[in-house]
Amino acid sequence: MPALGPSTHTIVDDFVAPVCAEPVVILYQDDDILLIHKPSGLLSLSGKNPLNWDSVHYRLVHGQAGVTPAFPEAKLPHRLDFGTSGIMVVGLNAASSQHLNKQFQARTIQKRYLALLEGWIADDRGQITAPIAKDKNHFPRVKICYTTGKAAISEYSVLHRLEQPRRSLVQYTPHTGRTHQLRVHSLEIGHPILGCDLYNSAQSEQMADRLLLHASDLYFEHPASGEPFHGQCPCPF
Repeated sequence: MPALGPSTHTIVDDFVAPVCAEPVVILYQDDDILLIHKPSGLLSLSGKNPLNWDSVHYRLVHGQAGVTPAFPEAKLPHRLDFGTSGIMVVGLNAASSQHLNKQFQARTIQKRYLALLEGWIADDRGQITAPIAKDKNHFPRVKICYTTGKAAISEYSVLHRLEQPRRSLVQYTPHTGRTHQLRVHSLEIGHPILGCDLYNSAQSEQMADRLLLHASDLYFEHPASGEPFHGQCPCPF
């Protein structure tokens, strides 16, 4: 009998993004960078599926008619998940893009997010340190795994506790950048982000018509001047 070859595991991604009518909004512009507001429901980069051509990058490179001009050299040194809204920094030339890439790789850029979670978190502030691994059986999900997971740290503070139903508005400061980190960490502490389709309770996904996660702040070094730079994007929820 011939020897069997190694087993293969084919990942199929048949997701097709619905049309996003909201524009990408420019918050700040100079010769080297843009700060933009990405709407929820828009890909950061165009997908492999040709139906998923619309994205932040596509709109910047080709322009949005009547909304923004084209920036043909635009590069994205970081991404936001499809459902996450908020601030992104964009490099407008090779030098600035390279400088920003190095800052993200060195983890010297600080990011802050706002999220609305199900229920009331008991502590006013805390840190979640559950390690994260790929979930090969449930793509595109990730999972908490203390044997194979990579270190993941999310610091949080509760800004408001809301009634009817009980919800917590939280500011997150991630100290690592794992895939879906804030979403899976929120579920791990028993308070999933409202509107999340992947990491939820029986009720939390139905409590909002979008993922209530928003990138509110970026702190970085301007790639041309070298000065500290703070970008901020108002939260829509």
